[in-house]
Amino acid sequence: MSKYFISFVIGLLFFTACTKPIDDVIENELFSSPYSGFILYTIKQGDHFTEKNFYTPIEVSELKFVVKFDSSAIYQTNTEENQYDINKLYGFSDNNTHHHQYSARFGWSWNDNSLRLYGYVYNEGKVDKTELGTVAIGTEISCSIKIADDQYIFSVNDVQIIIPRESTTSVAKGYLLYPYFGGDETAPHDIRVWIKNL
Repeated sequence: MSKYFISFVIGLLFFTACTKPIDDVIENELFSSPYSGFILYTIKQGDHFTEKNFYTPIEVSELKFVVKFDSSAIYQTNTEENQYDINKLYGFSDNNTHHHQYSARFGWSWNDNSLRLYGYVYNEGKVDKTELGTVAIGTEISCSIKIADDQYIFSVNDVQIIIPRESTTSVAKGYLLYPYFGGDETAPHDIRVWIKNL
């Protein structure tokens, strides 16, 4: 028997023993993940926008979702004051206009050793923002933005804040707004955010 054939057989046995069938890998990712049912949004290092940044029209009276952050939400900016910039999480444009005119969404940041969430609104091109508090990395965080005539009601778990709404539509009409990093700076490393719509 050729020594080349024997080497080939040994190599094949070693390769087979050290690899898992692709079906097992897919099954583990789909069914064993603690993030099952969530959509993963990744903002790549050096980018502002998530890879999944689609134009999705929306018309809602309430946007409800659950979000999870992992340790990639911990970051250090190059410029010290940029640490307090508010990144964007999830929300919608309003009043059938561009989101820098009318919109409501959640913001987030990592500062003072805490992950913080905010209500973040544009009314007639002016920003209004309010902190909702700190949340824990790795936990499921229930969030909602409810339209109540001239108010946006932001809820995070059991905390609620109200930010004025100057849009003239009876419900929010616009498009979805997805995770975004910055600010002045781009993502210092890959940042992962899991969102599940309710």
